[in-house]
Amino acid sequence: MKICGPKLSLCGLLISIWGVIQLVLMGLFYYVKSVALIEDLGIEEKFENINDFYAEADKRYTQSAYNCWIAACLYIFTLLFSAHQFYVNSRCSLNV
Repeated sequence: MKICGPKLSLCGLLISIWGVIQLVLMGLFYYVKSVALIEDLGIEEKFENINDFYAEADKRYTQSAYNCWIAACLYIFTLLFSAHQFYVNSRCSLNV
């Protein structure tokens, strides 16, 4: 069933590929606790001791990594839909 045209399906395909690559890499960097991403965690600045800070940072790094991977999975669904639409549009143009 044709839902979107060939240009839109190709655009969705390319954006989905880029989204999957970017979010998987960001999830990986969050998972290995990259210091460059610490400002994106939203951690408050005052803690009772350093162990509380480390525990909160570890929790937020892990949650951010999971969020990135979940978003990458959603992009995979968009990729599959766009690829299907691209295939349907290419078959329709061959039959004409």
